Amino acid sequence: MNSGPFGFLGAVVLAAGVAFAGWQVGTGFFEGRKAERYVTVKGLAERDVTADLAMWRLRYTAAGSDLTQVQAEIDGNTDTIREFLMSRGVKAEEISLERLEVTDLLAQAYRSGGIGQARYIIAQNLLLRTTNVQLVDELGRDTGELVRRGVVLADLGGPTYSFNGLNAIKPELIAQATAAARTGAQEFADNSGSKLGGILRANQGVIVIRPRDNTGGVSQESQLEKTVRVVATVDYSLSD
Repeated sequence: MNSGPFGFLGAVVLAAGVAFAGWQVGTGFFEGRKAERYVTVKGLAERDVTADLAMWRLRYTAAGSDLTQVQAEIDGNTDTIREFLMSRGVKAEEISLERLEVTDLLAQAYRSGGIGQARYIIAQNLLLRTTNVQLVDELGRDTGELVRRGVVLADLGGPTYSFNGLNAIKPELIAQATAAARTGAQEFADNSGSKLGGILRANQGVIVIRPRDNTGGVSQESQLEKTVRVVATVDYSLSD
C-alpha cells in the first residue's frame, strides 16, 4: 500500500474532519442541554364582577274542561304578570311571550281512567330579559305576590344572570396572571441559584366564571355576583 506524502496528507485531513465533526456534535448537544433549562409556572388572577344581564322565565298553567275558559284564564294570568312586572319598574319591551303548550288528556293514547274536570291543560312561558339585574334579583324573591293573585307558577329555578363584559377585563387579567407567574418563576430561580430569562412558551389557559359565594350545588348562573378566574401557564428560561 502506497503511503506517500499525498496519502499521509489525506489521512491528516480526514482525522481533522472527524475531530471537527465530533466537536460540532458535542457543542450542539451542549447547546441543546442548555436550551432545556427552564421552569414551568402557573399564575392566577381573579376579579369579582356583577352580572350585567338577567333573564327570568316564568311558566304558568291553567286547567279545565272548557278550552276557551282555560285559554281565557291563561290570558288573564299573562295580564296579571305583566302588570306585576311593570308596576315594579320593568319596561314593556323587556317582556316577551314564548310558546304556548296545550294538552288534551283525551288525546293521550295510553291514558286510562277518567279525566275529572280537567281535560285541557295549557302552559304559557313568559320571558323577562333586562340589564336591570338588581331589579330582577328583588322580583325573584317576591313571586309569592303572583301566587296570591291566582297565578299557578311552575318551578323553573328562578332568574339566571350572565356577565358579558369579559372582553373588557380580559387583557388586564391576563397581564396580572402573567405577572404572578413571573413572580413564582423568580422565586424558583433564586432558590435554585439560577438567573431567570425570558418567556419560552406561554399558555393563557381557560377563563372561568364561577359563583362568588361557592356554597356547593349553586351554579354561577343563579348568582348575581361572580368571580372571573384566569390561569396562565408560562415557561421561563434559566441560566447559571
